[in-house]
Amino acid sequence: MPLKFKFKTRDEIPGEQQSFYVERDGAWLLDAEGVVEKSKLDEFRTTNVALLKERDELKQRFEGIDPAEVRKLADDKRKLEEAQQVKAGEFEKVLDARLKSARAEWDKQFSAVTSERDALNGRLTAIQIDQAVVTEATKRGLRATAIPDITSRARLNFKLVNGVPQAFEGDGQTARMGKDGVSPMTLAEWVDALVSDAPHLFESNAGGGAAGSASGGSSNRSQKNPFRLDSWNLTEQMVLKKSDPNLAARLKAAA
Repeated sequence: MPLKFKFKTRDEIPGEQQSFYVERDGAWLLDAEGVVEKSKLDEFRTTNVALLKERDELKQRFEGIDPAEVRKLADDKRKLEEAQQVKAGEFEKVLDARLKSARAEWDKQFSAVTSERDALNGRLTAIQIDQAVVTEATKRGLRATAIPDITSRARLNFKLVNGVPQAFEGDGQTARMGKDGVSPMTLAEWVDALVSDAPHLFESNAGGGAAGSASGGSSNRSQKNPFRLDSWNLTEQMVLKKSDPNLAARLKAAA
């Protein structure tokens, strides 16, 4: 007897089959990969059949029609109408129509170029801010797993001003002041505040502006980098990987 795909309640499931079902979206569904409810499959098939029918009708309707030839005929028709208008002394009307057409095409192309430019500027800005904050935060022991979090925070607080990241208040217009209350907050000050406000983003043994083992040599746990050739120590490597995987990864990258 084949298994039923869906039950409304658990009580409807035969006792010996209950382990095969999971509760999902207010019903009990067969817990199996690649299985789709019959009603969903029927809906998909019906939609697919309708789309194929529509495609065939359009294909039949436009069979034998060359799009390039249609455009050429439309252009020839336009030129003929313009010639008739010029002959009738309506040159200004023809000129105005051509200018409107050219302006519409120019506006369309300009809009596309502007959108592409804005998108590229947005990506470039994000990249520059990301790089700047990660560089600054790494000096303070930023965890590798915290990079997406801290860059997301930075994008909400910083904008590029003359190519330099500058902090702004929540309105996005008012510059945020630094510790002295006069100068704009620097990226370093913002990261320092995060060390206190969001310590989970940083290594527990990093603080006070220290980068832990950024130089590749020392940390609070060990005076030597066990991944470097001149201080290679397999035992210490294994201990570090088990006790502090993030620190181990940084030391290995710095070796």
